[in-house]
Amino acid sequence: FGQEGLTNTYAIDAGGSITMPLIGAVPARGRTPAGLAAEITGKLRNGYIRDPSVAVEIESYRPFFILGEVAAPGQYPYVPNMSVESAVAIAGGFSPRARRDRVTLTHTDGSGSMRIVVPLGTPISPGDTVLVGERWF
Repeated sequence: FGQEGLTNTYAIDAGGSITMPLIGAVPARGRTPAGLAAEITGKLRNGYIRDPSVAVEIESYRPFFILGEVAAPGQYPYVPNMSVESAVAIAGGFSPRARRDRVTLTHTDGSGSMRIVVPLGTPISPGDTVLVGERWF
């Protein structure tokens, strides 16, 4: 920003917003960094700073969770462009009893939760849960 007190790290609160000096709460959930920067720039330009320069970077993502028939189920850091297959790899791979054709992805967003059986190439998002089923034979 070039303004003392405005350059900082801001966290997204439980309601999906960041709160900044001068402009207050700005909705951030589901927004791209460029879209969020444009909105913050507009609000700062509207009566506060003549020519604001705003950069938005994601410092860390929510983790994803992987459960079921993998070597090391648990919570792992999300990395952009992850797929279900890369999540399984991060968790140590499939266990011997894994049903590789039956992987369930649970995704929650502002409209609710969605649980669906997906192929291994399906992208995941921060906060998603991957469940690898067990085969019987």
